[in-house]
Amino acid sequence: MDFMPVIETLTLRRLMEEYPVTRDFFQNLNIPPLDREQPLASALIGASDDWLLEFGLTREEIPEQLAEFLRIMTASEEARPVKSLTILGGFDKMGAAEDVSITIDAGTVVSIVGPTGSGKSRLLGDIECLAQGDTPTGRRILIDGEAVDEDERFRLEGKIVAQLSQNMNFVMDLTVGEFLEMHARSRAVGAAGSGQTPGELIQTCFERANSLAGEKFTPDTKVTQLSGGQSRALMIADCAYISRSAIVLIDEIENAGVDRREAIELLARAEKIVLISTHDPLLALGADKRVVIKNGGIFKILETSPEEKESLAAIEKIDRLLTDTRAALRSGERVLLKSEANERDG
Repeated sequence: MDFMPVIETLTLRRLMEEYPVTRDFFQNLNIPPLDREQPLASALIGASDDWLLEFGLTREEIPEQLAEFLRIMTASEEARPVKSLTILGGFDKMGAAEDVSITIDAGTVVSIVGPTGSGKSRLLGDIECLAQGDTPTGRRILIDGEAVDEDERFRLEGKIVAQLSQNMNFVMDLTVGEFLEMHARSRAVGAAGSGQTPGELIQTCFERANSLAGEKFTPDTKVTQLSGGQSRALMIADCAYISRSAIVLIDEIENAGVDRREAIELLARAEKIVLISTHDPLLALGADKRVVIKNGGIFKILETSPEEKESLAAIEKIDRLLTDTRAALRSGERVLLKSEANERDG
């Protein structure tokens, strides 16, 4: 993209709203305060000649350098749009061939089920590294029907796959608000791509994270103080609103204290390809498809039937009962099933 027309027409305030990394450019050059209500070229007229001499720049060169900076930053962070993911079978733990192929379109949720240790996480690992027959399973992953070259597989920026693991621990000393702002700025997220300013997008992301989490938190909460459920909720919202990764892998969300149905629906509405390893019947049957893993291999691929969808209502009632029971136990209440309570009262 040619950023010069944008730099020439937008005020500095609007430019920094739409492309937050512009602030980093100014900070790196130690550019003095400029009038933000003017385009860059006009604002630079009042800049000190001494400052320009110190950095060996001219007023004409600075907009050109900013245009190149924005081109590099947005290109390096731009994840490839993905319409479909295909998994080509490899081998199970005994070396038997997986005679399967599954293609997953954008906006589709797939659950991965099987006993503990059966190989669910291995399948997620194959997808995360976009395996090309070079992992222990021999599986191959295609994006939009094509193999992925090594540059795209191992690039550090703009990765098309994001994985949320069972254990998510932050090590940076940032607040939730600072973390979201930093990520939005690093992704050059702004109104041009989302219809929202970075501030609006960050607020939306924060509000949805709080909606997903069982325990509420504030923008001033340190990310290192978040519980497992809160951190998982934050990262799910971040994946939906800020991250440009088209494929989201989730390893066992059921124990995270997150509204898991809302989380999966949120990612699907964002046109992500979602694969979730789970033991939870609610999640397994709520997905569009499920992959059954046995002995390290893909044993079966099932479309969720209309009858199974109908059974979700009964499963949700059981799930609510269990959730209410956990809440009662945590608050120190006595727990009695209705039948037992009625029998006692009678």
